[in-house]
Amino acid sequence: MKCTVYFFIITLLSSFNLLLGQTATITGVVFTENNKPLENVNIKTETKGAVSNSNGFFALEVSANTEITITFSHIGYKNVVVKNLILNNAESYELYPVLQTTTEQITEVVITANGERKTPNLTTISPSIARKIPGANAGVENTLKLLPSVISNNELSTQYAVRGGNYDENLVYVNEIEVYRPFLIRSGQQEGLSFVNTNLTQEINFSAGGFQAKYGDKLSSVLDITYKKPISFYGTVNLSFLGADLALETASKNKKLTTISGARYRDNNLFLNSKQTTANYKPTFFDLQTYAMYKFSDRFHLNFLGSASLNNYTNEPQTRQTNFGTLNNPKSLTVYYNGQEKNKFNTVLGALKAEYFANKNLSLKLISSLYHTTEEEYSDVYAQYAIGGVNTDLSSDSFGNATTPKILGSQFKRTRNDLDALLFNIQHKGKYSKNKTTIEWGIGYKFENIRDQLRESEFIDSAGYFIRPPLKEFQNNEPYAPNTSPLVAYSSLFAKNNVTINKLNSYVQFSKQTNYKSNALYYNLGIRFQYWNVNSAPNSNSYVIVSPRAQFALKPNWKKDMLFKASIGVYQQAPFYRELRDTNGTVQTNVKAQKAIHYVLGNDYSFLLWKRPFSLKTEAYYKNIGNVNAYTLEDVRIRYLANNNSTAYVYGLETRLNGAFVPGTESWVSIGFLKTEENQNNKGYIARPTDQRFKLGVLFQDYLPTNPNVKMYLNLVYNTGLPGGSPNYADPYKYNNRLKDYKRADLGISYIFADRNSDTKKGWLRRFKNFTVGAEIFNLFNTQNAITNTWVRDADSKQQYAVPNYMTSRVLNLKIGMQF
Repeated sequence: MKCTVYFFIITLLSSFNLLLGQTATITGVVFTENNKPLENVNIKTETKGAVSNSNGFFALEVSANTEITITFSHIGYKNVVVKNLILNNAESYELYPVLQTTTEQITEVVITANGERKTPNLTTISPSIARKIPGANAGVENTLKLLPSVISNNELSTQYAVRGGNYDENLVYVNEIEVYRPFLIRSGQQEGLSFVNTNLTQEINFSAGGFQAKYGDKLSSVLDITYKKPISFYGTVNLSFLGADLALETASKNKKLTTISGARYRDNNLFLNSKQTTANYKPTFFDLQTYAMYKFSDRFHLNFLGSASLNNYTNEPQTRQTNFGTLNNPKSLTVYYNGQEKNKFNTVLGALKAEYFANKNLSLKLISSLYHTTEEEYSDVYAQYAIGGVNTDLSSDSFGNATTPKILGSQFKRTRNDLDALLFNIQHKGKYSKNKTTIEWGIGYKFENIRDQLRESEFIDSAGYFIRPPLKEFQNNEPYAPNTSPLVAYSSLFAKNNVTINKLNSYVQFSKQTNYKSNALYYNLGIRFQYWNVNSAPNSNSYVIVSPRAQFALKPNWKKDMLFKASIGVYQQAPFYRELRDTNGTVQTNVKAQKAIHYVLGNDYSFLLWKRPFSLKTEAYYKNIGNVNAYTLEDVRIRYLANNNSTAYVYGLETRLNGAFVPGTESWVSIGFLKTEENQNNKGYIARPTDQRFKLGVLFQDYLPTNPNVKMYLNLVYNTGLPGGSPNYADPYKYNNRLKDYKRADLGISYIFADRNSDTKKGWLRRFKNFTVGAEIFNLFNTQNAITNTWVRDADSKQQYAVPNYMTSRVLNLKIGMQF
């Protein structure tokens, strides 16, 4: 989607003045203990009231930025009381109370600035923030990158690392169904869309470590997404220079069948044309998703999640100029290309979830899913490169251009990679709750079959001399001895694998809420078991692992709202296909599970400031990691050594202050510090590829005090530089340089022409519940951020230059949003 637009933006004034007469809306459905909608329920606050309709639905307008108590009452049922609720201006908050005939329910809700309830060991993020905050890859992952524990230096990628881990160490669930990312991805610009569709999202929970046994066996984090359960027809359409998306919510008359579906199209041309390489790009990404639920009865529900995506990335590079070096000795790399890349990633996911509510205490689930992906990486790219000086004369028309370039050589890269993967998963889960005590259990089976063919080669000709690999068998002793070694590619990878992995896993956990000397105490004790078998002819190996975990939370009986948390647990990640494949492409079936012991101490402090809600969350953590499968990182491509010959550690401290800095909005400031090192083969500790020492993330929302329909969204990220990596065949212990610090700001400005609470809609605006027009400026300060280094070899001096690969420059995007 290629457009030329002239757009002028006047500076936006921010304000912290308190607006009078602000309101929020609470909606939901009232149920009986048998999960039947209950009509004629009286819902009231101190000043407002409403009554549920025949479908149990209600809508209640309440005052914003003040503490309220809501009471649900009905003849024959005990009252439900929700206390300590504070909502933002214009916020829509959902409640689904259950009225029982036996016990009166009084719920104290610990509220963040956006009204979401906090759960021990989980960070809750408002879906509305994920939908509104600007970013090159806007969505859930874009918002996660503003948390202190999450790092990502590639705005074109939705992949992220957490607390010193890598991109393969994060669990992602959508309605308890595990979802997967492409296998062959090596560059964020090829990645396209995240699986998570924010238009369909109702709840976002994230844990950066110390999570419960029920969540799984990855080393770093859990992202737990819940899609919406529609109650009526609702539609959303968003259009921009980057693509379009559509979401529809439907519900049958009797509310038994509900569906929510989304379609998304994205074209990354706008970003890729702002990069340092001039090329003909054709990156298009398209996906369809649907989540449907049918209530056969009040006790039995059947859910379906379906997804299909088509991702095509075609690139014909032409030229590249990258300036690097120092002020006193500036240098320039100039590259002339010929050839193209063609990459395809097509995936299909289908999942069924059956839910049976035996009674008010016991629920049982059966979840099955089938995931299939076919991926292709085809490329033939010839490059001739030169290094020269840079014109530093500010008065010259050619300022910044390369001068006296010296041709150093040429490079030819050829890739023919094919992958076909089929993953099947079936799992039973159960939950029994009574008297603030909960027992949860689960047992599951996974079948993974990956058929992979790798064919990669790189030929380097440096100033007329064909460069062989720097290995003993290719040593050049001329003129003392003739060089008789064969002409081979500088680097090559040829492998064909057919791998089958069978996994059995189970867990059980016990949690309880009780009182200890008038203080509220919560604890969870759990344990996971896993057996897996790896078969790649002619080799086969089997393993068993056990992972105990525990979480504790103490809320003292103080006037101040303080919560103290502690977690300890063993997290063992059984190797997935990429972790079994070594640098030569050979599958090593003897790779063991990496093992991390998490120690986490935390404190949550909720308070009112300027009569508005704020919270301060602080965590300190330490991870001791054994059986480490060391890896190298090239952009977002991970290559494992496929051994367990390393040990590692991670420690850090992070804090996040979030609240209503501006009345009716949520903003936050997060700061994180970490250090992670690994020891390979007892050679000593060096920084891991994700050793990002300092992180600052700021999310800020504002509006014009004289016109609240004009809104501003800003995110700022500052990260210290990551390790810059090392050339092929080089010892990583000899290369300890770091990339420059990562600095980025994205700004979004929007104007709401109509919203659901507006009584002044006129003309065609009456057709919409919401109509918004906005602009986004990505990389506001046009900062040059590097994601990796390209290593260029000078045959004369034998020197290798680390040339940074810069990401996108400043980009303007226009968008329109409609709800009906």
